Amino acid sequence: MLKLTKVAIAFLMAIGLSGGAIAAEKKDAGHNKDYRTFHTNGMVDQGKIGDSYTADLVLYLAGNQFMVMDELIKDFQKKHPKVATVYVETIPPGQILKHQILKQGQINKQNTAMNPDVFASVNLGHLKKLKGKKMMDTFMIYTHNKLELMVAEGNPKKISGAKDLARGDLVQSHPNPLTEGIFKFYGAEMLRDLKLYEKVTGNAKCRGCWAIEGKTWFTKRHHRETPDRIERGVADVGIVWTTEIIEAKKHGRKIDGVAIAPSLNNAENVMKYYKDKGDKAIVRVVAYGPGLKMLLKGMSPVEKRIEKMSLESSDISFAACGNTHRKMTKKTGKKLVILDEAKMVTAGVVELMELQMSGYSYLRP
Repeated sequence: MLKLTKVAIAFLMAIGLSGGAIAAEKKDAGHNKDYRTFHTNGMVDQGKIGDSYTADLVLYLAGNQFMVMDELIKDFQKKHPKVATVYVETIPPGQILKHQILKQGQINKQNTAMNPDVFASVNLGHLKKLKGKKMMDTFMIYTHNKLELMVAEGNPKKISGAKDLARGDLVQSHPNPLTEGIFKFYGAEMLRDLKLYEKVTGNAKCRGCWAIEGKTWFTKRHHRETPDRIERGVADVGIVWTTEIIEAKKHGRKIDGVAIAPSLNNAENVMKYYKDKGDKAIVRVVAYGPGLKMLLKGMSPVEKRIEKMSLESSDISFAACGNTHRKMTKKTGKKLVILDEAKMVTAGVVELMELQMSGYSYLRP
């Protein structure tokens, strides 16, 4: 009997990581800014690790959220003045989980609390693990991000996309695969899809080290180190979150971003897997937010591929978020036309909810 599997894939364009050079790493890239204590009088302390035990509210958050904390926490304290002190960490969530929550950890040779009020990670598996151990009350997905390439201002190396990471003339700075979820769960997968993982990383597993001597550096904390390395001219490119590029440019840093084309490999792989088993998979790709560009004529980097996939199989369909389309049209002042292969839906997130309620599995690229 033919088995039918239904899969919904969301595209937020996400969810979518020598002696002289090593000596240069000793320059502070601003790591202490990732340990902040906010006070209701507006003061912000840095590096007071002991506050993780005494603050009224303790937040251990994935590093890619560092840029919103100043505005967010100060606004929160205005509305909740009784929360006089808020301690916030913004570092790799794998490091937090393994070395601060599951066991006693230290930062700057000081013990850290093992029971934050909130822990946020880029990996849902982290949260499910804590829930399973009865160390967490509840969890939820509250935001999405996407990968982008950070380059020097003006893009002097003329990097056009992720495939250029195969070039031999580039020095790369990427999140490490041990504690930085952006690379462990997303960047590494992208490189494997492009058949570039071994070439770029040498299959190294380390942090704060050369994965490939003189070519690929694995950071300890990419959101601090990669922009610093690029500005100092010791790196040409690095995988980061889009929000990190927006934040860096907001502060006048000498960097730019290069978009990474969305991957349709997940959709194709799912369909092939079940076809090889003699079964059938129905796949619906939902594009919203910045990911809507994938379904816009003249803007999609995968327009021809979508056309080919639709011609080859009627088991894959594409949905474009009407809310995003309306906002993009208003912002650009242009008529934005979706691909013939796509159908406009009122709201991408609602479409995903309804698909899941009707039995679809939800995959993020």
